[in-house]
Parts: sequence; C-alpha cells; structure tokens
Amino acid sequence: MSSPAFCRLPVSGAVALLAAGCAVGPDYHRPQTQVPSAYRFAADSGPDSFADRGWWEIYQDPVLLDLLKEALANNLDVRIAAARVDAARANLGAAHMQQLPQVAIGAGAQRARTSQYELPLGSPPITNVFQLQASASYEIDFWGKYRRASEAARAQLLATDYARADVVAGLIASVATAYFTLQTLDEQLAITRRTVDARRKFVQLTSAQHERGAVSGLDVATAQAQLAIAEANIPELQRQLGQTEDQLSVLLGQNPDAVLRNQTGALKRMAEGAPTPVPPAGLPSSLLERRPDVREAEQNLVAANAQVGVARANLYPTISLTAAGGVASTALEQLFTSPAHTWSVGASLLQPLLDPQRSLYQVDLANAQKRAALLQYQKSLQVAFQEVSDALIAREKFEEFQAAQQDQVIAQRKANTIALARYRVGYSSYFNVIDADRDLFSAELSLSAAHLNTLLSMVQLYRALGGGWQTPPPGSEPPPAAPASGS
Repeated sequence: MSSPAFCRLPVSGAVALLAAGCAVGPDYHRPQTQVPSAYRFAADSGPDSFADRGWWEIYQDPVLLDLLKEALANNLDVRIAAARVDAARANLGAAHMQQLPQVAIGAGAQRARTSQYELPLGSPPITNVFQLQASASYEIDFWGKYRRASEAARAQLLATDYARADVVAGLIASVATAYFTLQTLDEQLAITRRTVDARRKFVQLTSAQHERGAVSGLDVATAQAQLAIAEANIPELQRQLGQTEDQLSVLLGQNPDAVLRNQTGALKRMAEGAPTPVPPAGLPSSLLERRPDVREAEQNLVAANAQVGVARANLYPTISLTAAGGVASTALEQLFTSPAHTWSVGASLLQPLLDPQRSLYQVDLANAQKRAALLQYQKSLQVAFQEVSDALIAREKFEEFQAAQQDQVIAQRKANTIALARYRVGYSSYFNVIDADRDLFSAELSLSAAHLNTLLSMVQLYRALGGGWQTPPPGSEPPPAAPASGS
C-alpha cells in the first residue's frame, strides 16, 4: 500500500511498528493499457495461439531442430544473457542481506612502550593488551528502505531473466531464418545451373543452325549473351551462400564454416505449391504474458517503482542498534577470566540534512526514471501489437503471392517448351525463344524468393506472438536429424 510521509499508529502498536516498520513509496499496480480485442488482420480471435506451442513443434525439419539445439547450447549471446541472470540473482541475495544484522568478530594483541616521563608512578613502561570481541549492528528498516531495495532487486532479476528468454526467442528466429535462406539459395543455385545447362545446349543448337545458314550470327551472339547472364548469377549466389553459412555458424557458437542442411524438404514443399492456412494468433491480452520483452519492460517498471520508495525512505531518520561484547586483558592467561569481560550497547538516530545521495533530488530522479519505465512499457506494447499485425498480413499476402507465382511458373514452363519446339522446326522466331527462356528463369527465381518470404513470415509471426523461448519438457526431445548435405 502507499504509505504517508510518517506512519501514524496507536501507541499500543509502537513495539510492533519498531520491528516491522512501514514501507514508504507506492506499491506497484499494473498500469491500465489499451489492449485491442483482436489483432488487426487476424482470421480469428480465439484463445488459442500457435505461439503457445514450442519451437520443436513449429519447426519440423529434423536438421533444423538439431541446429536449434546446438545454438541454444553454444550461442554466446545466450550464455552472456545467462551470466547476467546469475549476476542479478547475486544482487538480489546482497539486497536481502541488508535486512539482516551486521555481525563481526575480531581479535587483537598489542605490545607498547610508554615514555617514562608520561608513566604514572609505579607503572611498567612496557604493557601488553590482548582482546577478543564480537560486535553486531542492526539498522531497523523502519521506513522500508531495504524491503523496497529487495523488491527492486527481485524485479530486476525477473527482468534479466525475461531478457534472456527474449534472446533465446530471437536466436530461434535467427537460426530458422538463416536456415530457410540457405535452402532457398540452394534452390536458386540449382535453378540457375539448370538454366545454364539449357542455355549451353541452346547455344550449341544455334551455332549448328548458323553453320548451316539457317540463322544469323546475331542469334548466336544473343544466345551466348543470355548464357553469360545466367553464369554470372552463380558466383553471386555462391557469395550469399557462403556469407549466410558464416552467419549461421556464429549463431551456432562456432567459427565460420560450412553448414549441413536438408536440401529436399523445402524444395518439395515449394514444388507442391500448396498454400497453408494462416495459423491462429490468439487474443491480444495474452501477449502481455507471453512476450518476454513486454514482461521485461513491466519488471523494469516494477523495479523503478520500488526505487521511488528507496529514495523516499532515505529522507527519513536512520535508526540503528549496536552491541559489542568480548574480553580484554594485559595478560594472556587472564583473557578469559571474569574481570576481563567487556560489553557495550547503544542506539542511534541519524537524520540527514545536506546529503546529495539522500535528498529530494534523488526522489525526483527516481520518479523520472519511473515515468520513463512506464512509457517504455507502453511503447513495448505498441511495438508488439504492430509486429503481430505486420506479420499476420505478411503471412497471408505472401501465401497469395506464392500461389500466383506458382501459376506463373507453370504457364512459363509450358510457353518455353512450345517456343523451343516451334523454333526447332522453324515456326517460331528466335526472339520468342529468348523471351520465354528469360521469363521462365525470372519466374522460377521469383517463386523461390516468394516461398522464402512465406517461410520467414511464419518465423516472424511466431516470434511476434511471443513464441520461441519455451524449454522442451522431458520426453519431448526433437527427433534425430535425417541425412543432410552442405553447399
């Protein structure tokens, strides 16, 4: 609860108040947010979302599943995030320790010689002092300063853990994106090589016809130019393949190297060309609990809210209790005798007056940081809703584009076959063959890119809805990978 500047309780509760105190500063309540009833472009608004499923259920390629497991085990960003969680956990433990008494034990021995001019009559010039002492001090958390500090540390631990989960979700999406990109580049390289082979045969055909005087030298030169265009596409695709493999290798926690992959699964799906339905998005309200970056932003707000209480508590007096006890003697053999016992107890109250770390400016600073955390939380929600809407419409429209592109490829293959057959018997112009071949090559590459966009839109939608950070439960390990090949 939010407490007044000074806690006013009946006199009968003074003793209990001294032990428990009151926590100044506002208690946290989740701020009101404008959550839409349904996502824009969503096909349904039911409670189920495919982001509730684990990544091992979403990505069915066994080779990709093995890569994802390897990345989660070895990726340096994930390991850095885990180390930050350990640091935040240690910080929470240190914050809890502040609420406990501070206990110390000490022992000492001293031998000293005093000037004889200063010595009382009859005192020896050389003296020994032996002592053993234990002390304890306790600052009563009357205003809840340390409790609020623990509350802030606990929220920071949760925020750090949600940040780690967000890194994991991002890693899952990045590995899947790189893997699908590799498969697509493999397909485009296969299309290009197939086109190069076809154009080489066509150059041979055109050259033979030119030798018989059936076609002009222009036809031969044009065929050779088209062949060169296709051949020039190969090194560019190989460059992209190599760089994407390097990127994926680093995501796996390895040095850049070739990456094994399944080169048939994606190609088979592309050849089938059957659009898949847009997966259910679920309710927008569940996004607040599922997306780790949104929960991280909220825990940062919780921590900032608690720090306001710490700053306010620093304005009030510090109440401390101290106690010490031990033994002291000038002779070691008398150290543990009854006359050597010593003790002291005390209490103190300290009211800060001019302390830059305990002033109204620190309260203003904490309030400003809380406002910034609140705005960041609201912004994270808006970004989350935007990303889901963008991913939903991208998924739907890329599917439609892929289906139309598949129809175009089928038509272009038919046109290319007819143009080449007519050209062989002299019923078609050479330029009809060139146009049909060029259009088919472009259409096949566009279909490959369209299929990649469809796959990546699914990856992006799963990520935007908050999926990808879950841990596989026992007994649900991904299946072993099928044989794969590299580039």
